[in-house]
Amino acid sequence: MDFQALWLTLRLAAVTTAVLLVLAIPVAGWIATTPSRLRPLVEAVTTLPILLPPTVLGFYLLVLLGPRTAFGRAAAHLLGHPLAFSFSGLVIGSVIYSLPFAVQPLTAGFNAVDRALLEQAQLLGAGRFRILREILLPLSGRSLVAAGALCFTHTIGEFGVVLMIGGDIPGSTRTLSIAIYDQVQDFSWAAANRTSLLLLAFALVALILLYSRRSHPSPDTLGASGAPHA
Repeated sequence: MDFQALWLTLRLAAVTTAVLLVLAIPVAGWIATTPSRLRPLVEAVTTLPILLPPTVLGFYLLVLLGPRTAFGRAAAHLLGHPLAFSFSGLVIGSVIYSLPFAVQPLTAGFNAVDRALLEQAQLLGAGRFRILREILLPLSGRSLVAAGALCFTHTIGEFGVVLMIGGDIPGSTRTLSIAIYDQVQDFSWAAANRTSLLLLAFALVALILLYSRRSHPSPDTLGASGAPHA
């Protein structure tokens, strides 16, 4: 077992999930409550990573994070190192790649909240942020858990995007999925089998824990757990 890759993968998944929840909660709240004509565009952009091949997304991110773009040069100047082929670059790529797995469950959960509650809160003068904090989030706890579980598990299994952005640097960018690829390339079938079984078991346990929180089917939970795969 490549314990360096295991620790890096868990750290990447934890950081990515935390960043995604911070970003996705306001985005999903806006999507669920706004009458703006820009809503379809925002929904399309946040869903796009599901449809794009990981190598396509990884290629464009590699270009964006590289020294040929103003963003890449500015980030390298601020951080003291290029974002490409670094852990920070992996986080950025993972956040973008797993964005739909955070936004869609939360949006489904927020949409399941009774509209009458939101209208009453607005009539009483509650702002959008207060409605999100005091009504939408408390009533969408299952969707929040589902989003976190899906983001964490999805990040652990990433391959194409992290390989394109980070390469295969031991202790820096080599995740478990890349370690499996290396083990197969080296014909280390037993090692690849052990690592693969670990990822399989982790994904299965995460899904069992996620679904076991459902005492009965509800629009909130069904939308939260199924939306990313629609």
